Amino acid sequence: MLELQNISYMVDDDDKEILRDINLAFDEKFVAITGPNGSGKSNVGDAVRWVLGEQSAKSLRGSKMEDVIFSGTQLRKPQGSAYVAITLDNSDHHLPIDYNEVTVARRVYRSGESEYLINGTVSRLKDVNSLFFDTGIGKEGYSIIGQGQIEKILNGKPEERRELFDEAAGIVKFKKNKAAAEKSLEAERDNLSRVNDILYELEKQVGPLQKQSETARKYLLFKDELKKLDINAFFLEMEHLKEILDKDTENREILNNDLTQNKEELEHTKEEYERIEQALEEINQAIDASKNQVHELRLKNERLEGEINVINQQILNSRQNDKNIQEQIDRINRQRETDRKEMENYQGQKDALGDQVSTISGSLDTAKGESNRLDAYIHECQDKIEECKSDIIEYIHESGNLQAKVGRYDAMLENINFRKTQLNQRYLQFKSDDNNDRKEHDELQAKLSVLDQNVSGIIKELETAEKDLEENQSRNKVNRERIHNTNEELSATRSKMEALRNITERYDGYGNSIRRVMEQKKNNPGIIGVVADIIDVDKKFEVAVETALGGSIQNIVTEDDSTAKKIIQFLKQNKYGRATFLPLNTITDRGQVRNEVLSEQGVIGIASSLVKADAKFDRLVKNLLGRIVVVDNIDHALAVARKYNQSLRLVTIEGELINPGGSMTGGAFRNSSNLLGRKRELDEIREKIDELNLIAKDAAGLDEELKTSRDALRAQIETLNTRLQQAYLEKNTLSLNMEQVASKLAESEKAFASIQKEINELNSQIAEINTNKDQLADNNKKHEAAKVQCEEMIKELETKSIEAQSKLAAANTKVSELLIEYNSVKQKDDFIQENIRRIRQDDEKLQEELASYITQVQATGTDITKLEEQAEAIRKTIEEDSDEVSDQEEQLVAYHKERDDMTASHKEFFAIREELSEKIAGLEKAVFKLDSAIEKNTEKSDELSNYMWAEYELTLNMAAEFRDEELNDLSSLKKEITAVKAKIKSLGDVNVNAIEDYKEVSERYEFLKGQHDDIVLAEKNLLDVIEKLNVSMQEQFNTKFKEIQVMFDKVFKELFGGGRGALELVDDTNLLETGIRIIAQPPGKKLQNMMQLSGGEKSLTAIALLFAIQSLKPSPFCLLDEIEAALDDSNVRRFAQYLNRLTKDTQFIVISHRKGTMEAADILYGITMQEKGVSTLVSVNLIENDLDK
Repeated sequence: MLELQNISYMVDDDDKEILRDINLAFDEKFVAITGPNGSGKSNVGDAVRWVLGEQSAKSLRGSKMEDVIFSGTQLRKPQGSAYVAITLDNSDHHLPIDYNEVTVARRVYRSGESEYLINGTVSRLKDVNSLFFDTGIGKEGYSIIGQGQIEKILNGKPEERRELFDEAAGIVKFKKNKAAAEKSLEAERDNLSRVNDILYELEKQVGPLQKQSETARKYLLFKDELKKLDINAFFLEMEHLKEILDKDTENREILNNDLTQNKEELEHTKEEYERIEQALEEINQAIDASKNQVHELRLKNERLEGEINVINQQILNSRQNDKNIQEQIDRINRQRETDRKEMENYQGQKDALGDQVSTISGSLDTAKGESNRLDAYIHECQDKIEECKSDIIEYIHESGNLQAKVGRYDAMLENINFRKTQLNQRYLQFKSDDNNDRKEHDELQAKLSVLDQNVSGIIKELETAEKDLEENQSRNKVNRERIHNTNEELSATRSKMEALRNITERYDGYGNSIRRVMEQKKNNPGIIGVVADIIDVDKKFEVAVETALGGSIQNIVTEDDSTAKKIIQFLKQNKYGRATFLPLNTITDRGQVRNEVLSEQGVIGIASSLVKADAKFDRLVKNLLGRIVVVDNIDHALAVARKYNQSLRLVTIEGELINPGGSMTGGAFRNSSNLLGRKRELDEIREKIDELNLIAKDAAGLDEELKTSRDALRAQIETLNTRLQQAYLEKNTLSLNMEQVASKLAESEKAFASIQKEINELNSQIAEINTNKDQLADNNKKHEAAKVQCEEMIKELETKSIEAQSKLAAANTKVSELLIEYNSVKQKDDFIQENIRRIRQDDEKLQEELASYITQVQATGTDITKLEEQAEAIRKTIEEDSDEVSDQEEQLVAYHKERDDMTASHKEFFAIREELSEKIAGLEKAVFKLDSAIEKNTEKSDELSNYMWAEYELTLNMAAEFRDEELNDLSSLKKEITAVKAKIKSLGDVNVNAIEDYKEVSERYEFLKGQHDDIVLAEKNLLDVIEKLNVSMQEQFNTKFKEIQVMFDKVFKELFGGGRGALELVDDTNLLETGIRIIAQPPGKKLQNMMQLSGGEKSLTAIALLFAIQSLKPSPFCLLDEIEAALDDSNVRRFAQYLNRLTKDTQFIVISHRKGTMEAADILYGITMQEKGVSTLVSVNLIENDLDK
């Protein structure tokens, strides 16, 4: 018995709801489902396929899995989830589960979450698939055969049919197990390869590490001995340096006192010397000023005398120039008088010729006028004569043309009337054809308009879909890059975190003794950790604080001194080295820095105030960092150190250290990592990983969303392209027909226009011809009358022209005589006029020249007066300057005497000052030598202290524990130190960590060797399992395939009523992967290719194969969706009869429209859609012949 519950299903075409909350209980063995198209029959099969684990929304005729959820109708609200449950009778325990009834359910929510349930227990899809292995139910099974799967079975490649036969042979579970085993085998081989690589590397390391470990042990023994000798030599050298420093400091104090006294005497001498020097400077300046003034006055007098000489010369030149100008004025006056007399003579001659020219000019104008009038009259007569002759010739020619035209017009009229009759007949014929073509054109136009609208709609949808797809692909590309980049960054960040975490946990960078102590932390709760573990520092202060702590950063903090004592004993017993401990109960505050230091330029604060720690560690933090000042840079640090006499310990942000006493430490670090920053870096990396995980999750969700959307868009585009192609085909057909009709209409229009145009032209020609004939008759009469008139006019004009020519000859003779006389008189008048003009121009130039000379004479007189006055003023200035020069020379003699007296006193004080300066220089040199010696010895002392810390991580107090009073000879100690160093050098390069590394590598090698052996054994076991599975599958498939071959031939003959059906393996040597050929030979036909069979024959062949498989290995139920649709009635009856025979072991649910199938069913379910969007179920029991709803 098969039962379906709560089936709801919709498709994405306008959100059409096909099924909603339908429950089906199939108790009978043969159930038929029918109903109209679109009512929801096939969706019953989709619901069964979905609940059994179908993952493709496209296979369920949707775009996304959310489409299976009810989205509401006009009358019903949408739902938030979809749910389908299928119940199977398992009383025979055919399914591998201990229940008599099995219910498999699936639920999906709009958020995308989904779940599977088996008998109410949440399960995985894998569990559902495993439940139905080798039962014929499932994705690869033969229990659900939908529309189109029949053709897929027959038309698919031989290899694509393989899944169906594997399910029938019962080897699907074996294949799944084999695939899992092969996957495990591949993983084991990968593991083996990795282990082999690691073992190979470890084998190369073990031998050298063993030798390095032995060398390291010797090295540590020598280093302990050297440490003891170094420390005792250190104390002896420090004592010697202290004695020298004390003696040098006492001598420096004595020299400083002498130096102060001499400097005071020198200062007094310098003041007196500078006073005399200042007075001398003033006298010298006065002497120089007097000398300069005398020199300047003398130069001034010489310059003024030169100016007087220049002025006298200028006066002489001006008077000579005035004389020359007066001579030019006299010359000009004489020339003007001569020109005036000549002008009067020419003016008299001009007046006499003026009356004669006027008389002759009047007579000449009168004669020329008469001659011109007669000449014009003669030309006019001759032009008129020629014009009349031309008109006569033209009239004769036109009369002949008029007669010829009249004859042509009569012939044209006859031809035009005949052509009009022909055109009227053609017009009537074209008019009839045009009406039929227009009617057909209008019908095609209407169809094309509707089709254009459809095409536009499809194109718009297609463009929208393609745009959405392009946008989807673009977003997908960006998202893929985002996923790739995020995964790479995430992998790198995780690797970095793992490496940093391992370093932190292993305390890399710490001494071996520190690591050994921290290994005991779990067993000893009194160990709190190293100093770096208990304090937090801002990143910008990490370098400064770590430098300030120095070796103290590796000191181990304990709860009390008893814990410290216990751990020290542990280090001694195991010879792990030494370590410094900071018990919280004994640590004290060592005091603070003075407050005024914090206000100095560049000071950031006390180091202890820049770190964060638990309150219980406050005293410890102040002990370590309370007297260390943090400064922003080295320049400010040096300034502060000098101001406080090198008494402070200062550290800069970049890690430069200035110690009390003035020693400095700085430079580049060997690596960029620091112990304080590890914890901060780990926190930052964890935050970054969390952030990257969120990004990766978002990107993965978006990727799945885009993929679903992309598949839907591609399906939509494919559908739209098909529709568009069909629409274009119809449009092209209509357009072709329209073009043909339009071509006919265009031809008709052209014919109409041509005929009408020709008729109009013919009518116009007839009218024009008649008009022209009338005009020709009138013109002929006019031409005859004009011809007679022209001949009379020619005679009259010829007579008048002869008379005018005789009068013209007499007039021309008179004009020539008057013209000769006029030219002679005119020439004389022009000569006189030119001479008068020349004389006037010369007089104007002389007047301008005379005015210029008069102006110059007046200016010269004024200049001479000014120059004489200027010369007199200069002579007075020279006399005044000569008196002042005499006074200055007397003052210079007095200044020279006073300067000589002061110079003698100045030399005495200079000698005293030089003597004191030499004495002070000697004292300062002696003080400098002592300061250098003190500084050098102080630096040497600091270097020794730093050497103890850098080499052995020991402070002065800690080193005192190693003091041996018996070792008091420094020379002997240095010899022993040299010998020990030679022994250490003879060992060569030493890896101190080799002892621990050798132990770790050895343990790891043994562990991996055991893993290697386990993996090899697992690989052998997996190969055995795979081989056994292959043998079992081959045997089972071979047996089952032969049975299916026999049963297929038997069923084929029963369904076809004869013929032959066969199955063949493509490759007999590869039973587990080879494809399968289907051979069909219907009765009465030759054996042929499957593609040559008809649609009904193909369907019946596929049905024969399904029935053969069901006969041999029945599935609990079988759902068939219209697989007999292509069969004729007789074959439908055979199909239904054979189906009834199989109901003994299998329940059949058949979706069908065929009468024969419905008649053979035990019960018939009808699916209708009484409410829009919601299917309704109606059942008819055909066995009982009862009707129930």
